[in-house]
Amino acid sequence: MGCFGYFLFLCGLSRAMSSYPIWWSLAIGHQYSSLGTQPILCGSIPGLVPKQLRFCRNYVEIMPSVAEGVKVGIQECQHQFRGRRWNCTTVNDSLAIFGPVLDKATRESAFVHAIASAGVAFAVTRSCAEGSATICGCDTRHKGPPGEGWKWGGCSEDVEFGTMVSREFADARENRPDARSAMNRHNNEAGRTSIIDHMHLKCKCHGLSGSCEVKTCWWSQPDFRVIGDYLKDKYDSASEMVVEKHRESRGWVETLRPKYNFFKAPTERDLVYYENSPNFCEPNPETGSFGTRDRICNVTSHGIDGCDLLCCGRGHNTRTEKRKEKCHCIFHWCCYVSCQECIRVYDVHTCK
Repeated sequence: MGCFGYFLFLCGLSRAMSSYPIWWSLAIGHQYSSLGTQPILCGSIPGLVPKQLRFCRNYVEIMPSVAEGVKVGIQECQHQFRGRRWNCTTVNDSLAIFGPVLDKATRESAFVHAIASAGVAFAVTRSCAEGSATICGCDTRHKGPPGEGWKWGGCSEDVEFGTMVSREFADARENRPDARSAMNRHNNEAGRTSIIDHMHLKCKCHGLSGSCEVKTCWWSQPDFRVIGDYLKDKYDSASEMVVEKHRESRGWVETLRPKYNFFKAPTERDLVYYENSPNFCEPNPETGSFGTRDRICNVTSHGIDGCDLLCCGRGHNTRTEKRKEKCHCIFHWCCYVSCQECIRVYDVHTCK
């Protein structure tokens, strides 16, 4: 490669990394495992822009919750896409933890940004309610009058503080006047909005022998699986956009508009994208695809997790696998359960 070609390569790499949230790498590997034993050094977190660095130093005690939120988001992503050709694989030896997959403005990028931002809001909100930080706590602002047969009590989770942290920190690097920043900001906010929309009253009964003479209630976040299921539905129905350029006083600005006018325009709760996804069937280092060879498939399913679609028409192999399982369990009064150990044989189907 000539010097000029190498220069262009470096410029492209620099642009890609400048738009890549490499601070997410705080949630995996040795950095995450040391969070409970060592204080966070904000200057050592890779990829922070100046605003994020200031935020980290001002709110350093909640930074472990920020990292935990990204971790929760990654785990939920891997659960939701466990039967898909792209299964949200992370790369441990790279600051770009999803590899080149997020370089494109695809549905996958939209989902990952939404679930990560939701995870940060969720984890910070939960941590504050548990008393893990001195700068935040329970929500005392939005209680309102109690309902019939119950009164306010417990610790209402302060989702406004959690979403503020997610917005101020995660969106800090999305201030460029280009289409990708506009897309990331929109999807980040959609993820946070999903937390707010699913807040619900949680109640506890008080009275003799469990009678519900009095109930105390508080606002609570849902289980994060509810958020994952919801955002996965939004991924499936994501809106395709096109990029428009127009001149403003600060120069050229890129914005997004729906590609198809006959579809309903996306709301703040919908995910948006403007580039098509690769098929993820074959390994491709340029797109970040690992392919689907040797992936376990469901031979009885006609969906994307089925052997026909997941294996991209290449066929599948079948092997038998013996597993030890508990069986013939008996409850003994009082109070334990005894079980035998059985060996069962299963067919395991993997893509060719």
